[in-house]
Amino acid sequence: MNTTTRVLIAAALCVAVVGCSKKVKEEPPAPSTDTGTVTQPQQPTSGAFGPEDLDSDACLRQRVVYFDFDQDALRPEFQSIMGCHAKYLRDRPSSRITLEGNADERGSREYNLGLGERRGNAVSSALQANGGNGAQLTVVSYGEERPTCTESSEDCWARNRRVEIVYTAR
Repeated sequence: MNTTTRVLIAAALCVAVVGCSKKVKEEPPAPSTDTGTVTQPQQPTSGAFGPEDLDSDACLRQRVVYFDFDQDALRPEFQSIMGCHAKYLRDRPSSRITLEGNADERGSREYNLGLGERRGNAVSSALQANGGNGAQLTVVSYGEERPTCTESSEDCWARNRRVEIVYTAR
């Protein structure tokens, strides 16, 4: 293959990658037209998360993502949580997250370490797809070494198949 063809292919790939990037546009909520109810006045906020929101905001308090058996694909019910944590990362550029991937006791130690890492990377990708910065994220795999439950039952194994979101800098 000659040099001109290689350069054209590389340029086409670069254009395709840039063209496929996802940009999230946030829109303010539509004003309410309901005039018959009395509401308590709220303090005006900028809409940006602060460090205190990690403990008070219901969405940000959810810091465990669960996975199906032998899977590293993020379940749809955890997408909104990814959006909340990604917004926090955008609002607080100095914050840092460690994503701790875990697996249940089934499978070899090496396989479970790899599976935990793939699960952590799946959460990292979801955060980045929602606007989080990859430089703020660190993925660690513990495999089966840190179980939350030690019984040998499906319910217990399901609680061990997880990624924990740990804020190391708020």
